Amino acid sequence: MGVIEGAIDTIKQMIIDGKLRPGQKLPVEKDLAERLGVARNTLREAVRALIAMRVLQTRQGDGTYVTSLSPDLLLDGMGFAADIHVAAGAGQFLHVRRILEPEATAMAATRIPDADLVRLGELLDEAERLVAESEIDHGKLVALDEDFHSLITSHCGNAVLAAVIQNMSGRTVRARIWRGMTDPEALQRTLREHWAIHRALLARDPERARLHAALHVLGVEESLTGSPTFGGAVDD
Repeated sequence: MGVIEGAIDTIKQMIIDGKLRPGQKLPVEKDLAERLGVARNTLREAVRALIAMRVLQTRQGDGTYVTSLSPDLLLDGMGFAADIHVAAGAGQFLHVRRILEPEATAMAATRIPDADLVRLGELLDEAERLVAESEIDHGKLVALDEDFHSLITSHCGNAVLAAVIQNMSGRTVRARIWRGMTDPEALQRTLREHWAIHRALLARDPERARLHAALHVLGVEESLTGSPTFGGAVDD
């Protein structure tokens, strides 16, 4: 292990041990370098790496702090990984999403507030309007798709699970899926699947929500990987 990697691991361990807490400012560079037994240049490189990992953040004119260390922040890089592997490995990310998202959707069925159920319906209404237009704005459809799924998973009651799912399908993957739906029926089928999930949530029915979420993600996975075409979710 190199000296920079060693310094990174030591700072991480300080956080794990509670010697550095979320939101806490790091000691001045000279003192911290002496504490770690490394040169100041080595410490700077370690800090830069930890900033890239979202473990630390620099506040201009103030110093370097430990971030909130929230799961969504630390796991954010997974979305980038899904995007850069869109050609070869996206199916694997979607496979993981298919395992996890149905459970999160079921968990959300009894937790999601009524106001957010209304918001989900509004997102779907807007998607219906876009799909009906002669020239489809796929960028807006991608944004609506992200909002729909993230709003549901944010209410699963498990911040780690929500963060992992959110990053299983990056924006590039979603864009490829929506742009690939040149057949109007494919677009309508996807919307029907979304509406089926919404109805299950409205009914506060975890099992039905789990089923429709699983069928929907399976269809997305098959459309991206070229597996046999999936016929869509069973209507309520």
